[in-house]
Amino acid sequence: MKKILVTGANGYIGRHVITFLQQRKDVLVTGCDVTGGCHIVRDILKDAKEVSLYEQLGKPDCLIHLAWQDGFKHNADSHLNNLPKHVEFLKNMIDAGCKNISVMGTMHEVGYWEGEITAQTPCNPLSMYGIAKNALRQVLMSYTADKDISLKWLRGYYIVGDDKFNHSIFAKILQMAQEGKESFPFTTGVNKYDFIDVKELAKQISLAAIQTEFDGIINVCSGKPVSLKDKVESFIKEHNLNIKPEYGVFPTRKYDSPCIYGNADIIRKIVSVVRQ
Repeated sequence: MKKILVTGANGYIGRHVITFLQQRKDVLVTGCDVTGGCHIVRDILKDAKEVSLYEQLGKPDCLIHLAWQDGFKHNADSHLNNLPKHVEFLKNMIDAGCKNISVMGTMHEVGYWEGEITAQTPCNPLSMYGIAKNALRQVLMSYTADKDISLKWLRGYYIVGDDKFNHSIFAKILQMAQEGKESFPFTTGVNKYDFIDVKELAKQISLAAIQTEFDGIINVCSGKPVSLKDKVESFIKEHNLNIKPEYGVFPTRKYDSPCIYGNADIIRKIVSVVRQ
């Protein structure tokens, strides 16, 4: 039985990863979070350099590092301020003997891009969030280049589901509908993005982390571009909301790609092969 440690276990994604892993009979899952815990309460960033941290966290066979502050605030100071702490924590776990490490990435590492994103797509991040994540990926890949470690960088895209907790436009639509508003100002909605339900994302993250055949950058995504307009209207219909978007009130931001999505070839292979 493999012992899996999940950081950020109480976060938006982490809670679903824990739920998925707990259903498996071949893993023992524990979690810790910088804000309060699931099984282990530990400020991993504060104690990032603790010599015996790996032992104190149970000597996990596999680490899924999801912990990240202000993930929905893309230009928060915390992204760059905490970057060295994430580096120290992960280097500590690597040096102590953890051989299977998965870290949550983001499409925002790439910056402006039109079309499909692959592992070879160049990165030019345009936010503090993207810059920090991109730097962490570069550091880890350089640090583990000559080490016998399975390092997976799981690049996420647009997440939906569990909408009261995701701070997205969908959470805002729910709130406005509950407030009795019948419409809300919106963009044209024609831009296309890669949307994935958080439960499916948790499944992909978990299965990608468990296996060691594929490593490096792995897109965890649907692989299908869908217009924001279509997604918003289907969301309103699914939730039986009495509210309508006012298209074209807000201009499209200059840094928003007209169409961006992840190549899902690798994650599809993983999902089809790893025993569920």
